[in-house]
Amino acid sequence: MTFENILTARDGAAFIITLNRPKKRNAVSLQTMADIIAAMKEAEADEKIRAVILTGGTEFFSAGADLNDAIQVTSASKGIKYFNSWHHLNDTLEHLTKPIIAAIEGFCMTGGCELALACDIRVAGKGATFAITSSKIGTVAGAGGTQRLPRVVGPAKALEIMFASDPIEAEEAYRIGLINRLVAKGDAVAEAKRMIKVYEKRAPMSLALIKRAVHCGMQMDMASAIEFETFLVSTIYSTKDKHEGISAFLEKREAKFTGN
Repeated sequence: MTFENILTARDGAAFIITLNRPKKRNAVSLQTMADIIAAMKEAEADEKIRAVILTGGTEFFSAGADLNDAIQVTSASKGIKYFNSWHHLNDTLEHLTKPIIAAIEGFCMTGGCELALACDIRVAGKGATFAITSSKIGTVAGAGGTQRLPRVVGPAKALEIMFASDPIEAEEAYRIGLINRLVAKGDAVAEAKRMIKVYEKRAPMSLALIKRAVHCGMQMDMASAIEFETFLVSTIYSTKDKHEGISAFLEKREAKFTGN
């Protein structure tokens, strides 16, 4: 499938989605959102794909939301419609049954940062910078930044970042846990591919339910989350992959998972 604002490629078990609006510094338009959602569904349907990499290429990840779309939002009803498009995009990422790694080079700003926050894991090359700049233009982050950022770095640090609206360097982003791994400049996609080489050896259903348990459980009180976890683990204990995994461990061999 071809897309207007993204490129897609397969590399073994990895499905790579590259934002492709260089003249707009990969600003995320409504069309870009639709393209990413369609590509994610394509990756979801392919059993050979075990994880997804979302990247902006070697120069920058994304400058944020396309302000040509945002400036058209002039009323509460238009705002709800516009930001629901963002929420649909980010919900698609969080509900995908396969891990998603954001591979970040260069700047990752506001809507771009919010998009990266909706990914499961973030890997960045040295020289990358991160910011949510809404207070500089008289707005509030509307693509989940006020909710996901505190859950990743803690409320106080999230407020500091959003109050100042100034970029933070990759080293600081790594120190506070905004990114999972910091690698040499230009090596973010390669590192993401190395991570997927590990994931492809794991049980697909395990990865899917771990992701669901974490994302859903974080929205619950502890007792409800533990009950939800128990439901998921009880469900997976009836799968063929669970039997294969335990058998392989006892027999001291590598497991061969099928996703069943």
